[in-house]
Amino acid sequence: MIRVLVVDDDKTLRTLLEKALPLEGYEVFTLPGAEGALEWLEDNPVDAVLCDLYLPGKSGLELLSDIRRYFPHLPVIMVTGEASVETAVASLKMGAVDYIKKPFTIKEISVIISRAVDRKRLEEENARLREIVETKYSFSGLVGKTPQMKRVFELIRKVAPTDATVLIEGESGTGKELVAKAIHFNSPRKREPFVVINCGAVPETLLESELFGYKKGAFTGAYAAKKGLFEVARGGTIFLDEISNTPLSIQAKLLRVLEDRTFLPLGATTPVSVNVRVISATNEDLEKAVEEGRFRQDLY
Repeated sequence: MIRVLVVDDDKTLRTLLEKALPLEGYEVFTLPGAEGALEWLEDNPVDAVLCDLYLPGKSGLELLSDIRRYFPHLPVIMVTGEASVETAVASLKMGAVDYIKKPFTIKEISVIISRAVDRKRLEEENARLREIVETKYSFSGLVGKTPQMKRVFELIRKVAPTDATVLIEGESGTGKELVAKAIHFNSPRKREPFVVINCGAVPETLLESELFGYKKGAFTGAYAAKKGLFEVARGGTIFLDEISNTPLSIQAKLLRVLEDRTFLPLGATTPVSVNVRVISATNEDLEKAVEEGRFRQDLY
């Protein structure tokens, strides 16, 4: 059951909410003013606070400021009269998650509280999953005590904090993608996307549109524009697995991305700028591929 604290000097409203909100699945607690509210919250955890803007003595905005300081993840919904909407909007800038104008129906306030609590839970779940991912792909997620593996760890530590483009070489099944993830999730970009594409698993005719996207009408069947993976990875990292299988025509576009961080989607005339880190991997000898003319020397 969702627990809600109502802070309002209007006794009639407090009584109404105490009786009506439990019918909507809420457990309701009330206080007539902001004085002592922080102490009450320390002893009585709740899922959300419903607070009037104007309270006797300490104002609702002052209480909002205190809650943001001491309970930063607790959703606060401000209650306001018709004449004080501007102040209510200002409260959003101070950290309130929403506001509602009097008079309101029980259904309206129930929806707003539910939405605020759902948002809080989603943020908590995202933070928990991010922590799991970051832990999984930290150095502790890589196993090995041989001198060779210690050298790999040392290289990851050196390169992760930088924006350097990285090529990972090794036979299939040796954990190249795991190394790429360790680099990303130990870098300043760790909270941004990590996007993976196996260049050898996508048909040549589709690889360009997958990487760089296309504009509406670029070809038959392009009924709407589509973002490429470089744009999806904006701010984060794109991992190009099996880079040696990339056609020479697309290698030229990859070179441009590395040189000036721009590319042209199919059918576009204006370059798209993108801030993305490139990590690639191969199980081939790229120097040999260069000699055979299958891989561009300048890209290598």
